[in-house]
Order: sequence, then C-alpha cells, then structure tokens
Amino acid sequence: MDWFYSPDKPLAGKTAPLLVSEVSLIIENLLNDKLLQDIWVKGEVTKYTRSSRGHCYFSLSEGKGAKITAVISCVIWKADAERLSFTPSDGMEIIVYGSVSAYAPQGRYQLKIKEILRAGIGEKYLLIEQWKKELALEGCFAGERKRQLPAFPSRVGVVTSETGAVIHDIRTVISRRYPVEIIISPTAVQGEGAHEEIALAIRRLEESVDVIIVARGGGSFEDLFPFNHPDVVRAIASCPVPVVSAIGHEVDMTLADLAADMRAATPSAAAELVVPDKKVLMVQLYEYRFQIGALLLNRIEQAKEIVADIRDRIRPQRFIKRLEDRQQVTADLADRFERAFSHRTGREHLLLSEIKTALESRSPLAVLARGFCVAEKNGRLVKSVDTLVPDDRLKIRFYDGKSHVIVERVEHDGNI
Repeated sequence: MDWFYSPDKPLAGKTAPLLVSEVSLIIENLLNDKLLQDIWVKGEVTKYTRSSRGHCYFSLSEGKGAKITAVISCVIWKADAERLSFTPSDGMEIIVYGSVSAYAPQGRYQLKIKEILRAGIGEKYLLIEQWKKELALEGCFAGERKRQLPAFPSRVGVVTSETGAVIHDIRTVISRRYPVEIIISPTAVQGEGAHEEIALAIRRLEESVDVIIVARGGGSFEDLFPFNHPDVVRAIASCPVPVVSAIGHEVDMTLADLAADMRAATPSAAAELVVPDKKVLMVQLYEYRFQIGALLLNRIEQAKEIVADIRDRIRPQRFIKRLEDRQQVTADLADRFERAFSHRTGREHLLLSEIKTALESRSPLAVLARGFCVAEKNGRLVKSVDTLVPDDRLKIRFYDGKSHVIVERVEHDGNI
C-alpha cells in the first residue's frame, strides 16, 4: 500500500510518518467491514474472567492444547453479560454472536459479544433459524391462514404423551367447563424421532375432531426441539381443523407455536380456549331468556293496542255514526246538486224564452196577426197577381185560420 511510510519512498501527500493513532484508525475502519459485523463464531473458552465492574473477558480458541491454531480476544459488556442464560467456563465449546472491533489502547482487535450459546444448542438454534426462514417462505406462519376456533366443538383431539400431567390437566378443565368427547392421539414428545410421531399423531386426528390441542409440559431447549422440526410445523399448517399449541412454559416459543392457529401458555389454558364455560353460557342463556321475554311482552302489548284500535273502529255505534256522517255529507251534496241544477235550469228556461220571443217576433204568423194574409195557389205562395187568372182557386191563410176563395177578376196596381 503506497501510503505506508518507508525511508526510500516518502509518504504520498505527507511530509511526516503516520501517527500510531492514525494507523489504529485505519485498522479500525478496515475491521468495520460488514463481513466482520453481526457474525456467529464457534470456539473454546479460555482465560474466562469477570471484572469488578461486571464486564467479562476471555479468549475464543480453535484447536486443543499445543495444537491451538487460532485465538481471538472476546469481551462482553456488563449489560449483555447480565442477559446470559449461563456462565461460560474454561474448556467449554460455545457459539457466540457479535462484531469484530479494534481496541487501540492495547493495539489489538477483539470480538464484542452480544449472545452466547452452548455449541450443541447453538448449532440447533442456527438450524431452527434456517428452518424458520424456509417455513416462512412456504407460508406456514402467515396470519391470513389462521382460523377461528369452533364455538361449540363436539370432539376435541389431543396430541401429547399418554403419561404425565398434561392429559390429566386437559381432561379436568374440559370436564369442568364443557364436557365433550376427548380423543387422544398418543405420541412421544421428546427424543430421537419424536417429530415424526408428533406429525403422524396430528394427521391421525384430522378427520375425526373439530379442534386439536398439541401439548407437552415444560422442558429444556433440547426437550422442546422436536416441536421446531419442519415435519411438525407442516403437519400443523396443513391440518384441516384449527390447532392450538401449548408447548413448554409461557416463555418458550417453538416453530409449532408460530404455525398453530392459536397459542396457549399452558395445556390447561389450551383446554379453556377450545371449549366454552358452561357457567358463562348459563348466565348468557338467562340473559337471552330475559331479553326474549321482554321483547315478547312488548310485542304482545303492541298487538293489544292494534286489536283495540281495530275493535274500536268496527264498533256498531262508531260504524253507525260514520254512516250517519256519510249520509249527511251525501244529503248535503244532493241538496247542493239540486240547487245548482235548478239554478241552471232556470237560466236555460229564461234563455229559451228569450229565444222564443225573438223567434216569434220574426215568425210569419206574427205578421199575419197584424192584419196580413197569405194566398196560396195549388200549394204555392202567390207572390204576384200576374200568376192569377179569373176562376183560380186560392187558399187564403190568416193568423187564426184559412179560407178558400175563387178569383173573380184580376186587377193590377194602378187599375183599382
């Protein structure tokens, strides 16, 4: 690296050598590479000590005795040391989680540790983390897949050991709260091959129960390990009926718990979840009965009011009164119609009389009444004496009758 100082090659851009602090800073920056941050490291504990201030110091080595091939200094600050589940000791093989950093005052690098696991457990822990990622991608822990427990199951399946307090606790709680049929699918709950038995026990119950409880009592990480196995998780996730998990103590969390539709802190709590409490149901039934009774009474009162109203509306006295009212209205309408008709008839009579008078004033009979007469010859009106000759027979019409005459002679005006 051309920024190192050497007598025959001056430091680029500098007139003096690097300070120790500058070199330490460069080293620290190099050690901050992401490949050295948040890593898991396996090794054997040596020279473990705890300071009066609560910090822990030790070395993590690879190899044994004279064949040690690598050593790294480690530190656990007090806040992290207080959270450890156990205290490491010399010769113990462990897996640690932390980041590499430089310690300038002593010119060395060290591993700042956040978490420590025993080697065997640590390997299984890492395996569980790998399973967890794979199963999450399969959707085994998806929230939208979780189902509601049946409100009133008739058969409850239990996957657990035939011996021990778990099955006794579940039976006691269910028989006290809401007695239903319990079908046990026995299985080993720890040890080699237990995960296969647990998965098979779950599948045996799939078609015969309404809900399944997968349970076991408390135990170590090793004891609970089968409930982290993908076989068990997939059996729970694919189960056609809801599954409640009650595995270990409340603080224990397995992959089976994540896959279950619901998790309970204890087997007894699981039993309380899957069946209702008959005492609570009786109280609810009483309340429902009271509410229904109140509703029925209210409906009855409403019906009584409706019937009373109908009865009042169809009483003879009321009917007669309404009929009389209708008769009076009809009579009033007939009277008004008669008056209107009479008035209209009078007006029409007066109009007809006026027309008659006008027509009569223009009638030929009216002219005849004034002393005139009309002569007819052979049924035709005689308009001129030129149409007459002596001996013609005429009919003379007066206003009050007629006469028949014979023309003696014909005279024109001026010849009289």
